[in-house]
Amino acid sequence: MEKRNITVVSEFILKGITDHPELQAPLFGLFLIIYMTSTLGNLGMIILTKVDSRLQTPMYFFLRYLALTDLGYSTAVGPKMLVNFVMDQNTISYYLCAAQLAFFLFFIGSELFILSAMSYDRYVAICNPLMYTVIMSQRVCKLLVMIPFLYCAIMSLVVTINIFTLSFCGDNVINHFFCDCIPLVSLLCSNTHDVELIIMMFAAFDLISSLLVVLLSYLLILIAVLRMNSAEGRCKAFSTCGSHLTVVTVFYGTLIFMYVQPESSHSVDTDKVASVFYTLVIPMLNPFIYSLRNRDVKCALQRTLKKIFNVFS
Repeated sequence: MEKRNITVVSEFILKGITDHPELQAPLFGLFLIIYMTSTLGNLGMIILTKVDSRLQTPMYFFLRYLALTDLGYSTAVGPKMLVNFVMDQNTISYYLCAAQLAFFLFFIGSELFILSAMSYDRYVAICNPLMYTVIMSQRVCKLLVMIPFLYCAIMSLVVTINIFTLSFCGDNVINHFFCDCIPLVSLLCSNTHDVELIIMMFAAFDLISSLLVVLLSYLLILIAVLRMNSAEGRCKAFSTCGSHLTVVTVFYGTLIFMYVQPESSHSVDTDKVASVFYTLVIPMLNPFIYSLRNRDVKCALQRTLKKIFNVFS
């Protein structure tokens, strides 16, 4: 049904995470620490996997782009969210809101497919180790990253253009801390059936297709591991997947909790908490998960720090 009172909206007001003034200062401090830690951790991972010669393998190639996507969508959301804690009214211009949505969708979608590419990489490494360097060639690795990037760029533009070419009502208050699809669609005056269908189709395809690759890869890995005669071989196989499996479980678990929960238990506050977790907390955790659970990364970090120390000493 068409809504009335159509007006030209030049800016939006972001309500933020909480309306309680006494929580603004502590939450600002907490999320500033989280965002800065996430930024430093992911930048460090990108630099480390680029400069260390022992980390020039397909696994760390994907890890570099995982850190890039983490940095991308946390930066698309984080700085503007922090402004909300120090401003009485956090406004965002019409075009900046559209840009924020586009970048967020691009990076969050890319993360899904990079995680699925990493699971395929682990499958090849464990189930077909003799052909690993042939199958996971540099060309294949680049294609497994560039094709999802191209698709996600198209997806983010299609969704963003379809939302922002429609008319908004007089109410320009977004009940969220960033410009996300669902809060924006609720402000539209036009018939939203088509844009909701587009969003649902892209979300379903991205989540289901990437998750199927992950599940199939780990099913084949599990079968291969169970067929191993050596207990040491099983432990080694599981250790190579441990970090990635932890990241996948946390990331997909949060998205499934947010989008698959029953409508009756759905609430704006729950969505905000889940959004904070996957836009800020997970990008902070990923570098720590890979550095703390991965001996190669820890050794590379020690070598890099030693080189830096030698330069300045």
